[in-house]
Amino acid sequence: QVQLVESGGGLVQAGGSLRLSCVVSGGIFRDYDMGWYRQAPGKQRDLVATITSGGSTIYADSVKGRFTISRDNAKNTLYLQMDSLKPEDTAVYYCDAFNSIISRLYWGQGTQVTVSS
Repeated sequence: QVQLVESGGGLVQAGGSLRLSCVVSGGIFRDYDMGWYRQAPGKQRDLVATITSGGSTIYADSVKGRFTISRDNAKNTLYLQMDSLKPEDTAVYYCDAFNSIISRLYWGQGTQVTVSS
């Protein structure tokens, strides 16, 4: 059974930084396309950034130049480095893993990020 566990969230002042981690167990991490999403209260879950199994990345316009997605296949871990944080970045952040071979999508439980002004 594939499990995703996020960590690294917290409270930070505007302009600060956080690094989120997502550890994947129970599957072949290097084969997954991975992503970070976020959901603010009362809003839909939105894409933040994705990284394919081959390392190609995509970012939402709102985070380009501030956030960096990366992966360490040896550690089965996905990262999101968040710099120059803004209050509007406040949300629960989720990681996902997509197995394109069997078309299965897995989600983590989320980690709260709060940016104070």
